[in-house]
Amino acid sequence: MNLDLEKIKTLIPHRKPFLFIDECNILIEGKKGISSRLFSENEYFFEGHFPGKPIVPGVIIVEAMAQTAGVVVSNTLQVHKDKSVLFMSVHKAKFRKPVLPNHKIYFEVELINKVKDVYKFRGVANYNNSKVAEAEFSAMINNK
Repeated sequence: MNLDLEKIKTLIPHRKPFLFIDECNILIEGKKGISSRLFSENEYFFEGHFPGKPIVPGVIIVEAMAQTAGVVVSNTLQVHKDKSVLFMSVHKAKFRKPVLPNHKIYFEVELINKVKDVYKFRGVANYNNSKVAEAEFSAMINNK
């Protein structure tokens, strides 16, 4: 199921300048999906990270993976408007190559397990079929 930016906005509360995915393809409902983001040269964070040598901050790459997982999970909830996804932890984060302006990154996430309302995912970020980052992270779904 392919979701555009407007559909993504109905599933997670993030908005500019903190929404880091442009589209999402849910491969397995509630379990697996791929999103993407083209990081333009005009991104606000490039001004300070780093002047003259802009690089997408690693925390933004992990956040984009988590937003992808949020979309994958939220799409399965009956009443997602009354729910909120809260980041809980990040483990095994590795940053392998820098993400530069005008790179289109693909964020692939897959559910590792679910215990009650806590979801644990594995995420990988790719540019040109090359892994640039990976992490495991967990989030909790709760009532707003």
